[in-house]
Amino acid sequence: MATKGSVTVNRNQPVSEPPADGWRTLLDTRAPWISLAARLLLGAMWLYYCLSKLTQPTQNIADVRNFQILPSGMVTPFAYAQPYLELALGLLLIIGLGTRLVALLSAIVLLVYIGGIMSLGARGIAISCGCGGGGGLVAAGQTRYTLDVLRDLLYLLPALWLLWKPRSKYSADDALLP
Repeated sequence: MATKGSVTVNRNQPVSEPPADGWRTLLDTRAPWISLAARLLLGAMWLYYCLSKLTQPTQNIADVRNFQILPSGMVTPFAYAQPYLELALGLLLIIGLGTRLVALLSAIVLLVYIGGIMSLGARGIAISCGCGGGGGLVAAGQTRYTLDVLRDLLYLLPALWLLWKPRSKYSADDALLP
């Protein structure tokens, strides 16, 4: 054993250097677990947000109408279909079936929601978005559009992660496509 500066070197054991791509190696070994967490988080979000829409369809119709984006003939069909789409996305993510495709659809839906919320502010419409139920008119200056957009951007992160790394622990994809 020799001392070199303040480092003790054992000549009988090779000194292993950390890999040059240490973060990448660490990320690759943890990716299936990170993807599991992303799947469950995004799936739980979709399930949470679809529940009030499923149990209060007339409120969801009013919430969709308040956005003043769709033609009046499309409001009711969209409002009835929306929670079932969110339910399907949530269940598919939780069981891990079609993860990359469902993550892509989730990202698209989230971007549409973000665009809808941003359009409210741009058009001067003051409503609560109704994302978790109970939307409606609010006083000017009492909107939460910035927080709503930031929330949806945060939900976009696990969707983007799953587009990049869809393989995860305990997924139907992993069981069906080894």
